[in-house]
Amino acid sequence: MANVIMPKMGDGMEEGTLLRWLKQVGDQIEVGDPIAEIETDKVSLEIESTESGVLAKTLVAEGQAVPIGTSIAVVGAEVASETPAPVAEELANAEAEEKAPEPVAAAASVASKPAEAAAPRPPSNGASVPASAPVRDPGDRLRASPIVKRLAEEHGLDLNAIVGTGPGGRIVKDDVMPFVTGAKQAPAAASAPAVSAPDAAPAPAAPASAAGTPREMSRIRKTTGRRMVEAKEQIPHFYVSTVVGMDAAADFRETVNAQAKDEASKVSFNDLIVKAAALALRDFPNLNTSYENDTWYDHANIDINVAVAIENGLIAPFVRDADSKSLGAIARTTKDLIGRARNGGLDPSEYQGGTFTISNLGMFDVDEFIAIINPPQAAILAIGSIADVPVVSEGKVRTGKQMKITLSADHRLTDGAEVARFLMVVKGFLENPMQLAIS
Repeated sequence: MANVIMPKMGDGMEEGTLLRWLKQVGDQIEVGDPIAEIETDKVSLEIESTESGVLAKTLVAEGQAVPIGTSIAVVGAEVASETPAPVAEELANAEAEEKAPEPVAAAASVASKPAEAAAPRPPSNGASVPASAPVRDPGDRLRASPIVKRLAEEHGLDLNAIVGTGPGGRIVKDDVMPFVTGAKQAPAAASAPAVSAPDAAPAPAAPASAAGTPREMSRIRKTTGRRMVEAKEQIPHFYVSTVVGMDAAADFRETVNAQAKDEASKVSFNDLIVKAAALALRDFPNLNTSYENDTWYDHANIDINVAVAIENGLIAPFVRDADSKSLGAIARTTKDLIGRARNGGLDPSEYQGGTFTISNLGMFDVDEFIAIINPPQAAILAIGSIADVPVVSEGKVRTGKQMKITLSADHRLTDGAEVARFLMVVKGFLENPMQLAIS
């Protein structure tokens, strides 16, 4: 029998969530068959079997998050009646902290301590010790599983104020879940005991939590949120906008698409913008850089990320060497990337990278917006909708097509004048789109 493991789908991936099983126990499986859909920090995707045989046993429930390298299923010649010994041992090690009773040795160790250290004395006024009071002696190491530490960080819990019921006082998942769900009030940080005063005023009661049902955020949404908070906190954003006349681009697109060989080769307005931005970046290399760990990096290639809305968040696959690709090639590439992003078929190498990002909300009838920079990149271009508006030309008012674009840039790496010149070049390409075909 062979174990199927949770794969590592990127350098930063530490665990994955099994969203659903695509095969059932007893199903015949061939090498390359998709057997499960998983969710990583970046994307949802299908994982394939590397063995042929029968899906003998599933070891992870749908919705469960497990570390990379954990066995999630067994493929063999027949359905397994019991979990193979190595798998059982692996699962036992992973879950021992949640299920194992307190060992006798640990109890004996605690009992061997002086009585005053093993059990705190009740207060002299007869009040009981709060259940959230820490049971560790000063200087004792905090013992908690990685899952518990992650939950505490996400929900702002102070683990020093939570009683551990696991072996040797270890804090396990069951100890923190009541605080996560709101069944218990979140414990306050532990502090030194205060001397009671007869006339001390009672502490004000904590306000009741707002009514609502807790909802688990998707892994993608958590990662996106964390990166955006970091970007706004650490990157000095500034914004520059301009209006682009899109009459010529609309006519050009109609002409090109009338001659396209297939649907995949038909050019969208976003494809024109990707090409225009990529060509402009040749003249403004500062906007095609990145800043990470106090180091400024130049990039010889121009890889344009295209932000795509998916079910649980956002993902931004990129078009490699967009400045040197034809409009038709860009159109085929972006359609393929967007389709697979929404269906969970992207490879990590297709979204972990890129040198400049474009975010387009024009299809949602959005006039204009500003976007948060995709770290560690230097800039992101936000695209609004194309609208028919009154335009003054040669002293006369006519109807014209216009689109507002806004560049968010990192003020450490560039300045307003450079960004303004970059936008003028992008605008020039879009208002004279034939240059996109011959450049």
